[in-house]
Amino acid sequence: MEAGRALGDVRTWGPLLFFQMRRLGVDSVPIAVFIAVFTGIVLALLSSYIFTGAVPLYFVGALVGKTVMMELGPVLTGMALAGRVGANIAAELGTMKVTEQVDALETLAYDKYSYLVVPRVLAATLMFPVVTAFAMAVGVTAGWITAINLLDLSTPEFLKGLRMFYQFKDIWFGLVKSASFGAAVALMGCLRGLGSEGGAQGVGAATTRAVVLGCEAILVLDAFWALVLL
Repeated sequence: MEAGRALGDVRTWGPLLFFQMRRLGVDSVPIAVFIAVFTGIVLALLSSYIFTGAVPLYFVGALVGKTVMMELGPVLTGMALAGRVGANIAAELGTMKVTEQVDALETLAYDKYSYLVVPRVLAATLMFPVVTAFAMAVGVTAGWITAINLLDLSTPEFLKGLRMFYQFKDIWFGLVKSASFGAAVALMGCLRGLGSEGGAQGVGAATTRAVVLGCEAILVLDAFWALVLL
């Protein structure tokens, strides 16, 4: 509730937004790309094993494309960023809370929600889809390279399968999900961080809890969007 009201205080959170977008989003691209590469490789290899002797091998392209764009790309990226972003936010805000820096901000007439929560939540909401889009592209590319080098599948055959069941909804479905994942992860990090108490031990516990709650929120939201959008 307080964070919603703080959205109107643009002069406070506005200058901080782009810094948080770079820190939470741009700096997370390497880990998302790393996960996407091996996701694409594994999907291509497993799908070839499943399809061998049953359906034409070009269906590898269809499975890789659909799975990466609609499910594994957003969810695996979200889970990885829940560990990186959620833990980062919870540890930072938790440390500020137990060292009374949050109280100092309020003494200086800063609203802690406008200054600490809103820029992080908005940055995560905006940047998770961007990072996920990179992961989708890399995952499909990794699957294609694996298919043509290890499965004796030609590029036209892979693209035939990729186009066969492709719908534009596949992309925006994954991006909508990832935006909600970003908001949930950042909110959990802020909630647990600002609720920290008990010194370093409390900060550690809050950080762990933020990651667990973020992952749980991602799984719940994934099921929700599957019911709503499919």
